[in-house]
Amino acid sequence: MKKNISNKHYNKQLKPVARELRKNMTKAEAALWKYGLRKKERRGYTFNRQRPVLNYVADFMCKELGLIIELDGGSHDHPKAKKKDEGRQLNLEKAGFKILRFTNEDVLKNMESVCRKIDEEIILLESTKQK
Repeated sequence: MKKNISNKHYNKQLKPVARELRKNMTKAEAALWKYGLRKKERRGYTFNRQRPVLNYVADFMCKELGLIIELDGGSHDHPKAKKKDEGRQLNLEKAGFKILRFTNEDVLKNMESVCRKIDEEIILLESTKQK
């Protein structure tokens, strides 16, 4: 199953921003990367961290599945931030991506549950995608 929809949506102008974000990951991003998404640990799929796509930098993305994982800290609770997140998610979904959102607290306190939800979504995407 080769989807790789992100290659045509890659935004190389955001590469320096993504590089800086990789250097300064939040505690939750670092934890999910280390304990959940690194080294093909999620059902054999590769995830990239801080991937430039469209006009955004996705926290984590699996190109093959078209799956983006976003982690939301407390700043995402503000009404303006929520509206911005909704627009971002809509644009990414229109481009063919599936978005999973977790709070930083979910990742830091319930890593096992977060990883289980990611695995469930991967299984669902595998079953609905053309091989």
